Amino acid sequence: MCKITDAEILRFITTEDTDEAEELFAAARKVRAEHYRNEVYFRGLVEFTNYCKNDCYYCGLRRSNTNVARYRLSLDEILQSCKVGNSLGFRTFVLQGGEDPYFTDERVVEILRAIRGAYPDHAITVSVGERPRESYEAFFRSGANRYLLRHESADEEHYAMMHPSSMSLRARKECLYTLKTIGYQVGAGFMVGTPFQKPEHLLEDLRFLQDLQPHMVGIGPFIPQADTPFGNYPAGTLEQTLRMVALARLLLPKALIPATTALGTISPVGRERGLMAGANVVMPNLSPREVRKLYALYDNKICTGDEAAECRYCMEGRIRGFGFVPNMGRGDVAGWQPPAVS
Repeated sequence: MCKITDAEILRFITTEDTDEAEELFAAARKVRAEHYRNEVYFRGLVEFTNYCKNDCYYCGLRRSNTNVARYRLSLDEILQSCKVGNSLGFRTFVLQGGEDPYFTDERVVEILRAIRGAYPDHAITVSVGERPRESYEAFFRSGANRYLLRHESADEEHYAMMHPSSMSLRARKECLYTLKTIGYQVGAGFMVGTPFQKPEHLLEDLRFLQDLQPHMVGIGPFIPQADTPFGNYPAGTLEQTLRMVALARLLLPKALIPATTALGTISPVGRERGLMAGANVVMPNLSPREVRKLYALYDNKICTGDEAAECRYCMEGRIRGFGFVPNMGRGDVAGWQPPAVS
């Protein structure tokens, strides 16, 4: 299946045949089991700032959205979130935020050194957008192991339809390739069902991922946010998103693929179905409860009122009910050998 043709991919992207889709999901589960058995890795998510300098047309955190109550977590608040996560068994922290100019390289380095000093054996993932190579190198030296940066669309024309002219697909791709050369475990990804998206765009996304060979792939449905230019567009569908997850698993057998919160937002069993389609990661939220609703990338986000322990144990119980085994370890990509930090 890793040599699946463009025509076959396009058929799976557009099919409405449920039997054909189930065969695809079964094939994806088989491939995942070869590398990860039935284990699902847990990551502790800390959304530490909802400020962003960008004005992406789909994102509720966009600079022009004046209806967002902005926040930034302090270093102490970030460390407290990690402390809570550690007590709950998490061995990977994901620091995610908008492209916030307040968080200079020096501030991000301070955060990373503090977390690394307190948790020397944990994995630290960073997701703060596009930065120069020097910034990525500084973060890596300070303890970051992984970096998430969704490419959003591998088609230049489609990318331009979703972003202001100050942003470019070329710059985004350059960042991703740079991160790989530094030694990060790198995550890319895209939304399914964005405005103006064609099946050929999704095909191009998958082929780009094959070329990049990321260690992590985030795929979720587009969900509109009312205060954005795309606020009145329909959401992406659960079924097409699941098929894209399955195709990504077949084309990138060792990838770590999350069953995203967005999947759980469009369906009560969306994350579980994501796991049944080949995903193998979940990311319960460790952010302070009072700020979770403010990190509103899209509308109706789930789990914004839960405590960290509620998120962790609820998700564990639900995935066990689907026959999966929670793994609270670092959950590095299969076969990963960490590079020496100079």
